[in-house]
Amino acid sequence: MTFAIIKERKNPPDRRVVFSPEKCQEVIHQFPNARIIVEASDIRVFSDEAYRAAGFEVKEDVSEADVMLGVKEVPVEALIPNKKYFFFSHTIKKQPYNRKLLKAILEKKIELFDHETIVKQNNSRLIGFGRYAGLVGAYNAFRALGLRDTLFTLPKVETLSDLDAVKTQLDNIELPKGLRIILSGTGKVAKGAKEILDHLKIREVTDANYLSKTFDEPVYCLIDVTEYNRRKDGGKMVKQEFYKDPSGYESDFMRYAKVSDVFIAGHFYGNGAPYLFTREDARHPDFNINLVADISCDVDGPVASTIRASTIADPFYGYDPKTETETKFNTPGAIAVMAVDNLPCELPKDASEGFGNMFLENVIPAFFDGDKRGILERAKMTTSDGTLTERFAYLQDYVNQGN
Repeated sequence: MTFAIIKERKNPPDRRVVFSPEKCQEVIHQFPNARIIVEASDIRVFSDEAYRAAGFEVKEDVSEADVMLGVKEVPVEALIPNKKYFFFSHTIKKQPYNRKLLKAILEKKIELFDHETIVKQNNSRLIGFGRYAGLVGAYNAFRALGLRDTLFTLPKVETLSDLDAVKTQLDNIELPKGLRIILSGTGKVAKGAKEILDHLKIREVTDANYLSKTFDEPVYCLIDVTEYNRRKDGGKMVKQEFYKDPSGYESDFMRYAKVSDVFIAGHFYGNGAPYLFTREDARHPDFNINLVADISCDVDGPVASTIRASTIADPFYGYDPKTETETKFNTPGAIAVMAVDNLPCELPKDASEGFGNMFLENVIPAFFDGDKRGILERAKMTTSDGTLTERFAYLQDYVNQGN
């Protein structure tokens, strides 16, 4: 079984990779029947020479491989027919901009395994870059705060060597004494953000204390769907019921917005769930949040101030609640917004190493043990016959659009 580490071709360039040179060596050591070749790339965070030094062949043409391992979408013209591909296709939510990609994958009889579809039996994801999105997103929140309020200056994460360097930079800042931060979510993204808050030694407080007390030190409160939503009929919140059908619920986020300065959005937003705060909420005189780090980055969605995604090159903008328009992030009265949608790209080495650990643990064994955990079966979106698998048959109308 030959695996190829493929070159990332999407713009802006992404320096991440599924396996580092060291992780490739681990794969071969654990699975002697595996072979890995590497497609030459001048942008990858690990150089071609590093792979060669680790004992792997670097080639311009990797079409001999059985399985292609990438991170971002592969351009249609670069797809090799009749192969197995792993990458983030951004098609499972019927994203209009990638319909042509999925159509081409079917036409070329490619077996597609989207990294997002690599899940346990209960559908919880096994691999991803969520932790690193959370780490970088929370750091960027403090970078924005320091720049806007001229408190301190933090360098961009992309200029730093690794996560240790990021944390070292944070050791040099001093936060306003009464700063209050609300963090939403319970998954890897929120945990990554929490890691930064805890490194800064910001005290975590319960939601009851957060909502009722004042503090003379920076504090944060971690909330999940049971705390920022409530039943419309006043009944008891039931989490599983909410996940199944959120139509009977409404947002209860405003009680946190009244007493918070900074909101770090690390939640997963399910279709049909109530918005956390609307444009009308943001205009309310009691709405106190003035900086939003929207790691989830659902544009024109549950976080009203996220009117567009921002970029690593230009990560901050302002949202004027009165006019509902964009302004400069340091404009008085505006909500400063950080809504970069590819945050892990700023920390490519650590993100790649963390991703490789998960991929080796959960995916590679499936190729050599008959897929006994059903990992590949659940993850496979398309077949070698050019059809969608049963699990992803709901995408057929999406594929057919525009035919």
